[in-house]
Amino acid sequence: IIVADDGSRQETAEVVDFIRRRTSIPVKHSWQPDRGFRAAESRNRALAQAKGDYIVLIDGDMVLDPSFIADHLKIARKGRLIQGSRVILTEDKTQDILDEGDLPALSVFSSGIEKRLSALRCRCLAKLAGRKGNRKHKGIKTCNMGFFRSDALAVNGFDNSFVGWGREDSEFVARCYHNGMKRHNLKFAGIAYHLWHNEAERDSLPQNDALLEATLSERKIRCVHGVSDFIKDEEVAGK
Repeated sequence: IIVADDGSRQETAEVVDFIRRRTSIPVKHSWQPDRGFRAAESRNRALAQAKGDYIVLIDGDMVLDPSFIADHLKIARKGRLIQGSRVILTEDKTQDILDEGDLPALSVFSSGIEKRLSALRCRCLAKLAGRKGNRKHKGIKTCNMGFFRSDALAVNGFDNSFVGWGREDSEFVARCYHNGMKRHNLKFAGIAYHLWHNEAERDSLPQNDALLEATLSERKIRCVHGVSDFIKDEEVAGK
């Protein structure tokens, strides 16, 4: 488990250490100074530290079904970008969870759920939904996404040029598509519940949209400033 931390304070480090001391799973804390919203760079720093072959990205505001990782691995293949969905929790339900202090067992029958169909877990339907690949851009989100680390390194990871909320995930996926990858949707499995919160400021969207458009029009595969800023060039090149 690698916590990609974009400039949080000491309280987060203490929580990570609390978890590290209570699990046999190795836990790493990948921290960077707070210089604005820099999700792309934060993910690259974590990607550089990863030792496993397969990466599953989630956001810090997600509550995962116990079968989440197993469901991802069932359809994981080289050259595939696995795009999962999320179940939206209401503000009241989120507050109840935070007040209780313990994560409840959530399911399709739980109260306080929006997009309830996304909470239905059915392996047969999941197999059908994930069989066919595509290169669609709609619904791209890194709060529930899986890929082989080598596939991410081949496009130099996320683009560190993205600062502020938005489009760093779509731009990364666009370069993956340009490099031959296909998206396979993970539905009726890999269930993740999204805690309600106020949305981030979107002041940076115009400049981030311009970066995305340049990648699409030029059919870029690799970004200049990506994971290679934090990792040996030989590994990024696959040598």
